[in-house]
Amino acid sequence: MKKFRVAWTEQARIDLREIRKFIARDAPLTAKAYTARLRQDVKRRLSTSPNAGAIVAGSTSEALREIYFGNYRIIYRVRIKVEVITVYHSARLLRTDDLDRG
Repeated sequence: MKKFRVAWTEQARIDLREIRKFIARDAPLTAKAYTARLRQDVKRRLSTSPNAGAIVAGSTSEALREIYFGNYRIIYRVRIKVEVITVYHSARLLRTDDLDRG
């Protein structure tokens, strides 16, 4: 079975740091573990089955997909590698016009 490389954009890394800071306000020890589990889960899932995620609703690209980890949406693009574009709380509205440009 082919394994895909999973890369995190600068924006996705910033998102993870912000998530960790937010969780750390109430649970400092949990924050680092949570974001580590998120990264591990995303890598495990996307390296073997990158097309298993749903196509992002409203996107003009079938390569733009999403999976969930808890309350967070992980938006990624499948090309030669899997590129995680952004990670954000699922209650937030997604602006797909910003995602389709890359």
